[in-house]
Amino acid sequence: MNKFPAPHSLTLDLLRHGEPCGGERYRGRLDDPLSETGWQQMHAAVAPQEPWTHIISSPLQRCLHFAQQLAQQRQLPLTIEPALQELRFGRWEGRTATEILASPQAEALTAFWRDPWRNPPPEGETLKDFEQRVIPTLQNLIEHHPKGAHLLIVAHGGILRLATAWALGMPLNNLSRLVIPYACRIRLVMDHIEGQTLPRLLYLRPNDTPPQPTCPT
Repeated sequence: MNKFPAPHSLTLDLLRHGEPCGGERYRGRLDDPLSETGWQQMHAAVAPQEPWTHIISSPLQRCLHFAQQLAQQRQLPLTIEPALQELRFGRWEGRTATEILASPQAEALTAFWRDPWRNPPPEGETLKDFEQRVIPTLQNLIEHHPKGAHLLIVAHGGILRLATAWALGMPLNNLSRLVIPYACRIRLVMDHIEGQTLPRLLYLRPNDTPPQPTCPT
C-alpha cells in the first residue's frame, strides 16, 4: 500500500481553527474571533513548512483571519468558500454542552451525540444537508486543481469530521465518535484511478491541547 502521495494524486490538508474567544461552546454560524491561545495553536499547527499551493478558508473569522495572514506570509492564493462554514446548530448556538444538559434540551443533545444523522440540533442543519453542501464542494476543489496540487483548507470541526468520514467510507451516524481538537490537521490524498478520484486518509495530527470531544464548533 502506498504511504505517500503519488505524482498523479492531489493532497488536501484540512486544518481546524484554534480556540475562539468565549471558550468551548456550540458556535455554528456565530462569528467569534480566535483567542490569543487560538492564534498560538494555529501558528504551531503550520510551523512545519509544507508545499501548499493554495489556501481555501471558511468565511467565518475564526478561520479566515488566520488564513489571510498565512496566505500573505507564504505568498499563496486564497479562496474564501462559503460552503465550508460549520454545521448550523440552531437553538444550541452560543450555548455550552453543560448549559444544554441542564436545560429541557438535554435529551435532544444526548440523542445528537448518539446518532447525529437521525437527531439533528433543534432548528439546526441536518447531516444530510451538511453532507450535500460540503462533499460536492470538496469534489469541486479537487476537479479544478491540477494533479500534484497541495491544498490547505482552514475550516471547522464538523468539516474535518465529515471529510474524514468521507475518506474512510464511515457512516455519518457515527460522526460524533471522531475527536477533532482545536488546530487539528488531517491529510487526505486523492488518488486518480481508472477515471475515479478515491480519497484516503494519510494522517490525523492533533495539537498539544487536550481534546474537547463533546462540542464541535
